[in-house]
Amino acid sequence: MAFSFNFDIPLNAEETTDKESTNDKAKYVDPKCSEASPTVQKKMKNALEHKPLLDPLSHLENWVSETITIGSLPPLLCLNESVFERTAAEREDTEEILAKTLTENSDLISGVYEGGLKIWECTYDLLEYIDDEGEIFSGKRILDLGCGAGILGILALKRGSGKVDFQDYNSTVIEQLTIPNVFLNCENDSDDGETGEKNGSPPTKKKALNASQKSLLDCCGFFSGDWNSFLALMKTKNPSPKYDIIFTSETIYNTDYYSSLHDVFCDLLAENGIVYLATKNHYFGVGGGLHMFQKFVEQNNVFQIKHLKDVEQGLKRHIVSLTFKK
Repeated sequence: MAFSFNFDIPLNAEETTDKESTNDKAKYVDPKCSEASPTVQKKMKNALEHKPLLDPLSHLENWVSETITIGSLPPLLCLNESVFERTAAEREDTEEILAKTLTENSDLISGVYEGGLKIWECTYDLLEYIDDEGEIFSGKRILDLGCGAGILGILALKRGSGKVDFQDYNSTVIEQLTIPNVFLNCENDSDDGETGEKNGSPPTKKKALNASQKSLLDCCGFFSGDWNSFLALMKTKNPSPKYDIIFTSETIYNTDYYSSLHDVFCDLLAENGIVYLATKNHYFGVGGGLHMFQKFVEQNNVFQIKHLKDVEQGLKRHIVSLTFKK
């Protein structure tokens, strides 16, 4: 599958041979890999639990949905990224990340905005891996950590998960993107019966939730904040959740975050659970990447890390799993 990012930042000359555009027509810089991205200590952003509106799309005047189709996976609906950006000025955003990303022409502002408004390429890699392996998720509890658009968690819902929690650093991402995307897919399923397949025209823009949609949204939790405060919040719940599967994609770009990420895995993964991590081989500038993270994991001696899939085109990417050592 070919796709590219809409970045206009030119590559440094020494990076050219290492990072080819996936469509062979233009060069791009992934902000999470950019030499210009400084290593900044992440500011604490207190965790919040977000309760979705009955119709989270009703307050969005201009939106367009698009469909992601990969192999035999059910179609996944999401808000169109370009339209979302063009209508940023019309959206509620107490964090002001929409305006800042536009004025600074950046898809990553460390400690302020951690890239959740984009669907990064490793997410597609993980979707393709799930398609190849035929994972069903029936009855399993899932955490989509650093969820952004929430595509991985939405897939788990469509494939039978009993409970999915979505977490992202920014509350704006959760409220303006993740929750509307979950609603879009709930609405689509209710329109098309039990198949979950998209049939005919896109979903209507305003529509009351029926009982099945309410039930599905009751199976979801939505959280924002940094990982330390998110973990502290989840520990206050009785009982504290334990997840059968934790999905996380493009979250190890900054080594400063490894300790808090590792803590989430340690405390929230079920005893026989599994973490699926999708990542680039290296993130330039901030120093993160699979080698550094694997070294960190091995030093802590809690998890067994296993390589599941390598993607060679462009900057090398990987899918790995983490499970508790027995």
